[in-house]
Amino acid sequence: MSSSLPTLGFVGIGLMGLPMCQRLLAAGYALHVWNRSADKCSPLLAQGAVLEPSPAELCAKVDLVMVCLADTAAVRAVVFGPGGIAEQAKPGQLLVDFSSLDPAATREMAAELEARSGMRWVDAPVSGGVQGAESGSLAIMAGGREEDVERVRPLLTHLGQRLTRMGDVGAGQVTKVCNQMLVACNALVIAEVVALAERAGVDAELLAPALAGGFADSKPLQILAPQMAESRFEPIKWHVRTLLKDLDTAVKLAREQGGATPMSGLAAQLMRLHGSQGHLEQDPATLVSLFREQTP
Repeated sequence: MSSSLPTLGFVGIGLMGLPMCQRLLAAGYALHVWNRSADKCSPLLAQGAVLEPSPAELCAKVDLVMVCLADTAAVRAVVFGPGGIAEQAKPGQLLVDFSSLDPAATREMAAELEARSGMRWVDAPVSGGVQGAESGSLAIMAGGREEDVERVRPLLTHLGQRLTRMGDVGAGQVTKVCNQMLVACNALVIAEVVALAERAGVDAELLAPALAGGFADSKPLQILAPQMAESRFEPIKWHVRTLLKDLDTAVKLAREQGGATPMSGLAAQLMRLHGSQGHLEQDPATLVSLFREQTP
């Protein structure tokens, strides 16, 4: 392994974090990891990663800390909570956050972390799902100082096919909100389409191949329509709760900017209804059940 490679820390070994870490280890990086449930780190330890007892101790041993967590509260806790990153942060270090968070909260946390320690923040949410994380084909949308984004560009080439700097800190999160508005609304329409085709006597399993390459085609269509048509809801590749959280962020952001998001607002209501029926931790392919005829 080249000594010129930075030593990395990764906090949050979940559906996305695990394959991302596996790619970084395969690329030859020294990797220190922490996760609230330490057992999820086991596959990485077998590949040579080092498990740390806290985010603070992880931060003390690395040049760059990456975070991939569920929501704003989770990121705030690992950065500023007891045993958090901020306790050992120092000038010259970078925090790269792959999570999908509230843009305003991201800017506030970045400013606080830099004021307290000199450690700077790059928000770099990703799109492409678990499949993209496994193949290194994620789309990465970044917010931060230009020199900080360029500093991590060589590292992020192992994770994504494209890294675009969208502006200062928080701009990556705004872009991810836009991404999730498109994905979530698309997923709900696909669910409507599959249910309608079934009700009208058309084999819904033929929809994705029939529409491939046309104006209606999309990655969500090719992934979700076959799953919905076959009622194939496992393995879970992403969660309904994630789309709901991001839709709520979209509505909040639009309100802050004095705009309106009627489509995304309706999508949030439908997603919340679906979640309230016990589907929050399930795959969005289960959305088709909202539109199928319910049998008593």
